Amino acid sequence: MLSDVPQAVLMTIGGLYGVLVFASATIFAMKIFQPEKDLTEVSKRTWSWWVIITVFSVAIIMDRTVSIIFLGFVAFLAFKEYVSLVPTRRADRRVLLWAYLAIPLQFFWVHEYWYGMFIIFIPVWMFLFLPLRMFLMGQTDGFLRSAGTLQWGLMITVFSLSHAAYLMSLPAIDNPQAGSAGLLLFLVILTQFNDVAQFIWGKSLGKKKIVPAVSPGKTWAGFIGGMGSTMVLSYFLSPYLTPFEDWHRFAAGAIIAIAGFIGDVTMSALKRDIGVKDSSSFIPGHGGILDRVDSLTYSAPVFFHYVFFFFYGPRMVSM
Repeated sequence: MLSDVPQAVLMTIGGLYGVLVFASATIFAMKIFQPEKDLTEVSKRTWSWWVIITVFSVAIIMDRTVSIIFLGFVAFLAFKEYVSLVPTRRADRRVLLWAYLAIPLQFFWVHEYWYGMFIIFIPVWMFLFLPLRMFLMGQTDGFLRSAGTLQWGLMITVFSLSHAAYLMSLPAIDNPQAGSAGLLLFLVILTQFNDVAQFIWGKSLGKKKIVPAVSPGKTWAGFIGGMGSTMVLSYFLSPYLTPFEDWHRFAAGAIIAIAGFIGDVTMSALKRDIGVKDSSSFIPGHGGILDRVDSLTYSAPVFFHYVFFFFYGPRMVSM
């Protein structure tokens, strides 16, 4: 199995574990030399990263089917958390069944390389079908709010995240050094790195708030510093995991950083509206699945269509 995985992918995963080892060793040393500091939260986060990276790494080095099933399960958990947060009508429980059934179907189109159905199934067919199922129940109170809530939930979790899975369906021959898995790994690494970089730059230099009413912790210094750092990482990582050359190596990092920031803030607006800090406590130190993939809900579709437009093009539409 490992013999079929591109060496660039294995080396990159090895680098991730190297970062985790360094972080764990640093925390261990701080506990010895600075025992007065409370490192409980950061220890939880680091341990969770060990689990997250291990599960994700195993999923992408297995065969393509396992990778798509794994990402579909992540989308299911994200949508489940979303539904648990937003107010829904009792009558909508029957409609929710159809919304949940849309998840395996969406990822089935990904598995079957059926781009045409993948790109319209949720935005068109589920958009038309869910309201139909609602009005057949004969309850009109709250109809518009319920229809919009469910459709937006499917779009932001299932449809958006399925773009990350479809990276595994792009022809590996166009990315000979790392294959389709390299593109997925590149997207996830840069998206998560951007979150961390924005936090560090914001804490270090941040003063002027960028969206104080939505996310008071976000600053211009964090946004610009995070984007710059992500562009630099993209430049050096691109030759190993992507087909990017020249200006694409910087552009890919910029669009992932910008889209990731918007996804993070959008989910913050949702949680602020509902009045919760985290979507759940599923991941110790990180909150829920939705908290962990909030940036990815925007960066995945934006990055996918960037790659699709510049490097794969119209010949894929017929698939």
